[in-house]
Amino acid sequence: MYAGGFYPYETLEEYWAYWSRYIMINRYQDAPKAVYEKLLNPVKGKEYFVITTNVDHCFQKSGFDKQRLFYTQGDYGLFQCSEPCHQKTYENEAVIKRMVEEQQNMRVPAEVLPICPLCGKRMIMNLRADQSFVEDDGWYRAANRCKKFIHDYKNSHVLFWELGVGYNTPAIIKYPFWQMTIQNSKAVYACLNNGDIAYPNVLEDQVIYINSDICEMLEKID
Repeated sequence: MYAGGFYPYETLEEYWAYWSRYIMINRYQDAPKAVYEKLLNPVKGKEYFVITTNVDHCFQKSGFDKQRLFYTQGDYGLFQCSEPCHQKTYENEAVIKRMVEEQQNMRVPAEVLPICPLCGKRMIMNLRADQSFVEDDGWYRAANRCKKFIHDYKNSHVLFWELGVGYNTPAIIKYPFWQMTIQNSKAVYACLNNGDIAYPNVLEDQVIYINSDICEMLEKID
């Protein structure tokens, strides 16, 4: 699915036929496994905050507190102007579902193509791909809540729990977790990943590494 997003579609009707199905599956349908629900159990009743590069809304759909979530890279459920002419996002559920229902021969009808209500240019997903990414008011509120949480507990017993983070965007979660663990002798950095294992030698005494499938390991914890 991810690779298909880079295909050079000849028309916007074809482009949105693909992306509407993609968004429907990854944003508006339930995940095939209860990974997020199982992840919620260990943190219930605890002080926690989630920073994620995922854009599928699964944390919130699974019961995580919205005020404890920061989607750094956007949300499949939001449109933005492609220019962008203004820093605002728009809910897309109704439009996406209409695209899926009405598309034929791998094309959506031209009349359902999303257009910016202010400048008339085409709309795109609110995903961080380049400098056009819109960081709206909701994005900044979540970023500030994340900063406050980190500040409030920076000298406490903290578990920096990294799950499934690779090296596509390590500067968002992986590297900051390393740095914050190094700066706090009471902190522990735990990484649960399937095969992608690495950490700085300076963290040797503060590291827990589990080389395993996330779902299988969470079932054992549960």
